[in-house]
Amino acid sequence: MEGGFHGNTDGSAFKQCFSLAWKNPYVLRLAFSAGIGGLLFGYDTGVISGALLYIRDDFKAVDESTVLQETIVSMAIGGAIIGAAMGGWMNDRYGRRTVILIADLLFFIGAVVMAASPAPFLLIVGRVLVGLGVGMASMTSPLYISEASPSRIRGALVSTNGFLITGGQFLSYLINLAFTKAPGPWRWMLGVAGIPALLQFILMFLLPESPRWLYRKGRSEEAERILRKIYSENEVEAEIRDLKESVEAEIKEKESCERVSLMKILRTKTVRRGLYAGVGLQIFQQFVGINTVMYYSPSIVQLAGFASNETALLLSLVTAGLNALGSIVSIYFIDRTGRKKLLVFSLFGVIVSLGVLSAVFHETTSHSPLVSSGASPLKAYTCPDYTFASNAASWDCMKCLKASSPDCGFCASEANKLFPGECLVANETVKHLCHNGNSLWYTRGCPSRFGWLALIGLALYIIFFSPGMGTVPWIVNSEIYPLRYRGVCGGIAATANWVSNLIVAQSFLSLTQAIGPSWTFLIFGLISVVALMFVLICVPETKGLPIEEIEQMLENRALHFKFWENRTDLLPKS
Repeated sequence: MEGGFHGNTDGSAFKQCFSLAWKNPYVLRLAFSAGIGGLLFGYDTGVISGALLYIRDDFKAVDESTVLQETIVSMAIGGAIIGAAMGGWMNDRYGRRTVILIADLLFFIGAVVMAASPAPFLLIVGRVLVGLGVGMASMTSPLYISEASPSRIRGALVSTNGFLITGGQFLSYLINLAFTKAPGPWRWMLGVAGIPALLQFILMFLLPESPRWLYRKGRSEEAERILRKIYSENEVEAEIRDLKESVEAEIKEKESCERVSLMKILRTKTVRRGLYAGVGLQIFQQFVGINTVMYYSPSIVQLAGFASNETALLLSLVTAGLNALGSIVSIYFIDRTGRKKLLVFSLFGVIVSLGVLSAVFHETTSHSPLVSSGASPLKAYTCPDYTFASNAASWDCMKCLKASSPDCGFCASEANKLFPGECLVANETVKHLCHNGNSLWYTRGCPSRFGWLALIGLALYIIFFSPGMGTVPWIVNSEIYPLRYRGVCGGIAATANWVSNLIVAQSFLSLTQAIGPSWTFLIFGLISVVALMFVLICVPETKGLPIEEIEQMLENRALHFKFWENRTDLLPKS
């Protein structure tokens, strides 16, 4: 088995993980309590996509400004960047459990502020507070789970964090749908997020600190007491011995160099190699476009030609459900096939599905219904840009939606939404008049016969992304760094993830306006090709390795182009 672990993780890790429910419920309690941080991460990612539809309805300034919409989404990411950067240092100084508790408090306060916001400014403040909590939790929860898990099922248990991220996204879409008819629906959608944060605070308050962190801080008796609850009697002594040797080696290294500086990290071969792989995976996880789907999924559905908010949310729920299902698949396969093979399979499917999305949106935008020049009861509301256009006969729905003085919308034909419709001034009065005539009203996308193909493309994208690129980067980052550097390097990698997330979220709507969704998805597809090459060349396989042996594996590894072959030269030397 690649990586040098000589146990039967391939066939039994998944079963062992779930057998913990009756064999050792304490380990499962640790994993799921910490994993609620993933639920918060996922809920915040998903809930804003639906809430944004109704925030635009309540605040005209938001509806008229693409930049303000992107800012409301991305300010949580900006907060998460700061939270992840602080989290690395705080994890090493104060412990994993303490950081999770602080993250819960920030998330809870942020949820209350968002729900009570009277204006976009306070909404943005709440988003920043929530982001700080999410940033800290995003790198701390998998770290805590990894350090409190038996090595043979570590991948499966850390995958529960990924499952709870996608479960949080699915839950957010259910909550969004539940409150569509409530007064001020977006306030309920955003405010409910405080409940799981409060629940995790209570659960984590009753749980111990990470045993590896305690051992590193000289609190060996506490650490051993916790390890005896985690490991069976025939495993615990070997685990304590390995951990003791790892900490002693770290102390010797620390005596020669007190500070963990960036230069020290880059000069240390094992850490540098781990950081290249870990940071690279986190960056590519975002730049293949996943959070454009999660943050803007309803908007993408509307771009594909589905007009109503409720329909967009309902169809987006399908993608969120597939995302959660993919995480369950990951839990099963992560210790069976290994991290690297799962990444390769995932990226190959992502490339294909992004190609499908690019082709579908090209057809959607180039074959939208024409604008009718005939008389109608709504003629008085005709879009001024269309009225005075010299080439009005060539106008179609897409051109109508690009009119900006004032903004215009497309009222589809009552007989068939693909027939010529009307280009009208976009306001609430015209919208209601269009609906009263049993027609659909479009302002963010056009009627299309290809809309269902776009949904299939989105579904394929999620199905392939979730089991591999969705969970594996977090797992690799929780296990690839030496103990002394784990908090700092995990913070660097999480920060890289959030910075990449911010760039993508802040630019997606602007990109779709500037070059269209077809070219936008094509760009993500090309980036995915680069990501595949990076994984093939630079990412090592860590399947089944006890954490202390991963350092030896990184010391011995070279570039590995033939990922499908086991590498005996990478095995830790005894």
